[in-house]
Amino acid sequence: MELKDKTFIVTGASSGIGAAASLLLASKGANVVLGARRKAELDQVVEQIKQGNGNAVCLSGDVSDETYAQALVSCAKKEFGGLDGAFNNAGMTGDMGPVPEMQSSNWHTVMDVNLSSGFYAAKYQIPALLENGGGSIVFTSSFVGHTIGLPGMAAYAAAKAGLIGMTQVLAAEHGSENIRVNALLPGGTMTPMAGDDAGFHEVVRGLHALKRMAEPSEIAQVATFLLSEDASFVTGSAIVADGGNSINKF
Repeated sequence: MELKDKTFIVTGASSGIGAAASLLLASKGANVVLGARRKAELDQVVEQIKQGNGNAVCLSGDVSDETYAQALVSCAKKEFGGLDGAFNNAGMTGDMGPVPEMQSSNWHTVMDVNLSSGFYAAKYQIPALLENGGGSIVFTSSFVGHTIGLPGMAAYAAAKAGLIGMTQVLAAEHGSENIRVNALLPGGTMTPMAGDDAGFHEVVRGLHALKRMAEPSEIAQVATFLLSEDASFVTGSAIVADGGNSINKF
């Protein structure tokens, strides 16, 4: 993967898959702009990258805020001279429960963080990529709402499925301009979002054909592939990296 001196935005970068992807991209010579809400945790990841002689800066904020999406792009231009791609990874599950019992506020919050954030990201990232001659955008979607419907997750499923639809349209709209857009659908991954309930983890492991959950670094490898020119003919795809969750029925 030829990523040296390329510049990427990574959101949800304070921990989990986003942090792992930031570290991996930097280790391959890329410049990374890290985004997330938690400034202290972002600073820690940046420091870790710099200790490995990598290049990274961070900007904290809320991905559901349109001005933050614009600020991340401006930061990439100011610090590194342009933008070559983005891993729009930030998300949340929200409160789980049946639709008749769901608070409307929860629905809107989940939509804002998971789906509207993708719209804002694309709105500002695509013009920056065009200025740079093209690039790659990856959205973190989910198998939930795509290959399976998990009870209690209607808002999350709808938002993540919406990302796949937007991915397909963006890929069609901008393919001739050398911009690739893909969605990455991870399986159960050992991140802070997965919590620390051992019993829950055991159930989740059983849902996968591989009978285990992913490490964040495993999903980061797929994201990095999609951002790189190694995936030069991959666009408009929903890339499932779910350990066989989608096909496992026993």
